[in-house]
Amino acid sequence: MKSRISLVLISALQGCTIIFAVSSICGKLASRYDFLSENYLLWFLLELLFLGIYAILWQQIIKKVDISVAYANKATVIFWSMLFAFVIFNEKITLMNIIGVILIFMGIVMVNRND
Repeated sequence: MKSRISLVLISALQGCTIIFAVSSICGKLASRYDFLSENYLLWFLLELLFLGIYAILWQQIIKKVDISVAYANKATVIFWSMLFAFVIFNEKITLMNIIGVILIFMGIVMVNRND
C-alpha cells in the first residue's frame, strides 16, 4: 500500500481533474457549431488535446497514488464542471447541486484519511 497522499499529489490530482473538465467545456463549445465546420473541428481537436494531456498525466499520477484514492479525487470533476458551467455558460447552480458536491467532498475526505 502506498503512503498517505501529500498535498502536492492532491494538487496534481486536482490539476488533472481540471484538465478533464476543460475537455468537456471544449466539447460543449464544439456542439454550438455545425458538424465538421471549421469552428467545430477547432473545439473538437482542443477537446482531444486536453484528453490526451489528461491521459498522460493520469497515468503518471496513478503510479504514485493508490487507485482508490485517485478515483475518489477524480469525483471532483463534478465540482469543476459545475463551476465552469456557471462561469462560462451562465448555468444555474441549485441547492441540490451544492448538497451533492458537499457529499462528494465528504466522501473524498473519508477516502483520503490515513487509517
